[in-house]
Amino acid sequence: MEKVPLTQAGFITLEAELKHLKDIERPAVIQAISEAREHGDLSENAEYSAAREKQSFIEGRIQELEGVISRAEVINVAAMTGVIVRFGATVTLADTDTDDETVWQIVGDYESDYKNHKIAMNSPIARAIIGKEQGDTIEVHSPGGVREYEIVKVAYI
Repeated sequence: MEKVPLTQAGFITLEAELKHLKDIERPAVIQAISEAREHGDLSENAEYSAAREKQSFIEGRIQELEGVISRAEVINVAAMTGVIVRFGATVTLADTDTDDETVWQIVGDYESDYKNHKIAMNSPIARAIIGKEQGDTIEVHSPGGVREYEIVKVAYI
């Protein structure tokens, strides 16, 4: 089986989600199914159908999280150093056209969160900067076109 790289924070987040699904969501949906059954005819019971659909989603997510956690390779980013961009790096990029700076952390697929500036290592930006070092200029090919960035800073925090 292929290992799934995760930061320590990402691993903790996935474990917390799994615990919440098992301890809170699963019992709640079982209770909702039980209550909906008491209303009689299941073939025309919208509450029952909705509860079963939610149960299916919860069980699928639990299986997915259990699989990811069992294959997780937790990487201690704080112990890493250097100026070369690798998994876990927090990278400051400057757009060469506008001089706008953005900060991204390269994380695993299951912990990426664009709004919180965490990009998956398989994203176009991450693929373009992994292996490069502070001071390098890179081109990012994305659906919006080609952009050029300079790697201003690489940190492992």
